[in-house]
Amino acid sequence: MKSRILLSGFVVALLFLVACSPKSLPKDTYRIQKQVAGNKGIVVCAHPLASAVGADILSQGGNAIDAAVAVQLALAVVYPGAGNIGGGGFLVYREVGGEATTLDFREKAPVAAHRDMYLDKDGNPVMNLSTIGHLAVGVPGTIDGIFEMFEKYSKLKNFSLLIQPAIDLASKGFRITEREADQLNEHRAQFLKVNHVYIPFVKETKWRKGDLLVQTELASTLERIKENGRGEFYEGQTAKLIVKCMEQNKGIITEEDLKNYKSVWRQAVKGIYKSYKIITMPPPSSGGILLLQMLKMIEYAQISKLSFHSKEHVHLVTEAERRAYADRAAYFGDSDFTKTNLKHLLDYSYIMSRMKSYCLDQATPSSSIAAGVMPLPHEREETTHISIIDIDGNAVSLTTTLNGSYGSMAVVPGGGFLLNNEMDDFSIKPGVPNIYGLVGGEANAIQPGKRMLSSMTPIIVLKDDKLYAIIGSPGGSTIITTVLQIIMNLVDFELNPYDAVQAPRFHSQWLPDKIFLESSCLDYSTRSALKEMGHSIEERSKIGRVEAIVKYKGKYVGVADERGDDAAEAAR
Repeated sequence: MKSRILLSGFVVALLFLVACSPKSLPKDTYRIQKQVAGNKGIVVCAHPLASAVGADILSQGGNAIDAAVAVQLALAVVYPGAGNIGGGGFLVYREVGGEATTLDFREKAPVAAHRDMYLDKDGNPVMNLSTIGHLAVGVPGTIDGIFEMFEKYSKLKNFSLLIQPAIDLASKGFRITEREADQLNEHRAQFLKVNHVYIPFVKETKWRKGDLLVQTELASTLERIKENGRGEFYEGQTAKLIVKCMEQNKGIITEEDLKNYKSVWRQAVKGIYKSYKIITMPPPSSGGILLLQMLKMIEYAQISKLSFHSKEHVHLVTEAERRAYADRAAYFGDSDFTKTNLKHLLDYSYIMSRMKSYCLDQATPSSSIAAGVMPLPHEREETTHISIIDIDGNAVSLTTTLNGSYGSMAVVPGGGFLLNNEMDDFSIKPGVPNIYGLVGGEANAIQPGKRMLSSMTPIIVLKDDKLYAIIGSPGGSTIITTVLQIIMNLVDFELNPYDAVQAPRFHSQWLPDKIFLESSCLDYSTRSALKEMGHSIEERSKIGRVEAIVKYKGKYVGVADERGDDAAEAAR
């Protein structure tokens, strides 16, 4: 009998609150459902209003892509910490009966960018230069990505219908939650430091739960995009506002940078774990390859024979993580600039060679682990994920981000939207960690037009060639290990979907040489045993915010993470 966490079973499905349509809810009322089941489609994302928007699009006959477009745009309004039109992301999409594909709408370095742009005259990184303010901004890809997926896969073919909910939410406003109020208050000083004009995220008094957040400039920007399409953002009035913002604040994005931005359809990366097929992103996502590497490592060590959250379980996963993240530091970057031998990295003999130094009862110091030998030379955690299935079984797994919480803190005057700080995801200097503690090398050095390496790991899982799960999470460097744990929880430890998502999590990434734990993760005796094995343990804040849809007992079940205001909504 597999171990179970305290929140047992499918009983938590009774967390459904009121079974009424979003349209019938009283004004300013939230219905935050953490678990739903349905056969007409499900949306799971970081905000209940955005989930309701997506479910409504599905109810009107839209497919998973239609819902994904509407949800992304709604999140840009109601979840400004990570939802965005000034950032970028990755889409993994699978049509029923068709091949899965991926869309890379990751931000790019401006043409004026160069590898030493964040270093002082002595070659040392300048504090906050790559994270706060206008020089930290990469060329945004979200709007281009939205139009790419809409034009290729939309069933409704009505963009106005998909963007209108976001316009309404921005112009009329919405009531913020307690968590959102706390976040806005926490970042007030940085907002004021970066922005020298009025922005809607700052007011004279503290934000409180239930306050109305109105974003009129953002509503106008969305209205222009509705009227003028993709070109509005990259060549129209909105583009001019971005460039003016850059020129007035020592940023380097130009009209040409915006005009030349293009997202890229890429071949999905696929792997097998036991009887399950994993479909995920290729580089510039490092997440997909690392996830498949670690799954092969733990499968080889027969993790399913271990007890859930035992010292043996945590030790094995940590040892796999440190080896995979060492490879990340050495070999990963934008595949359009850096040719990484992905086939070799996923080769069984290579994986086994990485585990030769693995010891059952002793931690391997990260200082003794380097990247594996190749045959050729060579993210605060505010990202957000969307999982969607429609009535036909088409599946969207989409992760989008500004990188840090509220990105660069820079709001485009007249545009009303936040800009990313994705330039920090490059290797500012080989061997120097970014805001997530990730160390990179030459493969991820800054170059004009290059996409920065990402940890985003949207995945789709098949069983017997039929959709089994859609999974993703925010969390910077913890994204990959969070998704790994959800797969293990479902497949190896046979937890039900709700328990699999809500279970306490841990994380390790080679450097720093530590196991990070949520406060509720692992009992005292297990922690002590791991320390005796040579592991360093440190408690930290919550890890990840998973959005998942899983086939369970013959039905698809959507589960939203209790770690945030995340919500699941079923179409009707």
